[in-house]
Amino acid sequence: MLKNFYIILFLLLFTAHSFSAGSDPKPAKVKTDYSKAVDSIKFAKKYEKKGKLEKAKKRYEKAQKLLLKSNKEKPNQPDTLNYLGFTTRKLGDYENGEKYYLMGLKIDPNHTGINEYLGELYVTTNRLALAKERLKVLESCNCEEYSELKDIIDGVKESKY
Repeated sequence: MLKNFYIILFLLLFTAHSFSAGSDPKPAKVKTDYSKAVDSIKFAKKYEKKGKLEKAKKRYEKAQKLLLKSNKEKPNQPDTLNYLGFTTRKLGDYENGEKYYLMGLKIDPNHTGINEYLGELYVTTNRLALAKERLKVLESCNCEEYSELKDIIDGVKESKY
């Protein structure tokens, strides 16, 4: 009888252990280079708001490297090109930032993020008419990108008077 008890105990322990090894309902997610870059951009924006510009710059540089890698693996994704334009612009390279935005618009002409950020680039580089064209594209989207770009454009108009 004691022998049977040990056999049953052994079977219970063995089966419970073998089922628990493969029963994890949520396998660990592997972050992509793109998602790591987006996280880095979020931190950079926070640093920028706090005036910690050197830390922000390092985060934008990190994000840019990850986005370049992501673009090699999955070329010509509008969201990737949008953030490549954004990080490149934030690092002061307006010419190449604009190129990334324009590449993204060729794929998705109504991409709200690209249109907003390209409009911001145009404002920064004193091309207000082009910024207004981006705003016109966003006009019917009923999105925050429209109002954010509009506020930036309106701010420029007010500061000139």
